[in-house]
Amino acid sequence: MPAEASLSRTRLARLIADGQVTRGDAPVTDPKAKVAEGDVIEITVPVAEDSHIGPEDIPLDVIYEDDDLIVVNKPVGMVVHPAPGTPGGTLVNALLHHCGDTLSGVGGAKRPGIVHRIDKDTSGILVVAKSDRAHHGLAEQFEKHTVERYYKAVCYGVPDAYDPRLRGVRGVSFEPGNIMKITTHLARHKTDRQRQAVLFEGGRHAVTRVRIVEPFGTPAVAALVECWLETGRTHQIRVHMAHAGHSLIGDQTYGGRRKLSEKAVGVAGATAARAFPRQALHAAVLGFTHPVSGEVMRFEAAMPEDMEALIAALRSQAS
Repeated sequence: MPAEASLSRTRLARLIADGQVTRGDAPVTDPKAKVAEGDVIEITVPVAEDSHIGPEDIPLDVIYEDDDLIVVNKPVGMVVHPAPGTPGGTLVNALLHHCGDTLSGVGGAKRPGIVHRIDKDTSGILVVAKSDRAHHGLAEQFEKHTVERYYKAVCYGVPDAYDPRLRGVRGVSFEPGNIMKITTHLARHKTDRQRQAVLFEGGRHAVTRVRIVEPFGTPAVAALVECWLETGRTHQIRVHMAHAGHSLIGDQTYGGRRKLSEKAVGVAGATAARAFPRQALHAAVLGFTHPVSGEVMRFEAAMPEDMEALIAALRSQAS
């Protein structure tokens, strides 16, 4: 099979089960059947069917688009893919409407290929495949951790190498340039299925790096940080930052009930942090190799207005 066909093993298994793969005049029924020299194998790939998910006319902030992929800046509050609790109003519904007939088919259906996700209440950049060949190529890059992903976040405290407390947190270390590295395993929480938990045995390997961009307060009690992912697990940055004792402002799941001192950041800063309704996290940079053209691509998205307003309020005490 030529590589440019970009058919995954799962897709091929489905085509075999549907009788779309033949050897000579006989359909192949066993995916593990041995092939002999001289065998002629024919694979019929049916025209992609319409997705069972309905298109919805929802505005999208499109950063880039071509025949194979689309890069969007997802707003806060939008779920990426339909689920039992969110059957509509998702990014996939919006993409089905926006892309229309330009979707050549992913896995046999005219649907966008989701290769990574960001949480409902996290804003920022996502790349989505419009074709099987793009889906296959992008998924491989994410699997190999070669995709560049940088996030901006506002956290409680300042993750500084000079903080002796951090030296005692398991899984936390520091690299040159005052870069905090968090290395743990992550798995679904045993009792709360909506949460992820830090483990050191079992689960999935996860690595996050964090750099201080700007501390806030006198003394500093919060910070704008840049986080980048070596791996990409569910809630990874949020869980890792909470594990290090620097949970994100506004994080209802992992942030606890922390408050900022009015003495340190002023009334405006403390009030803005207390009222911030979501995790202060934004997927700011996404870089990857175009899965078809081979071009190196890098996209940036400015922080949304709510995070800019939070940062301005935290800075106001110093002015």
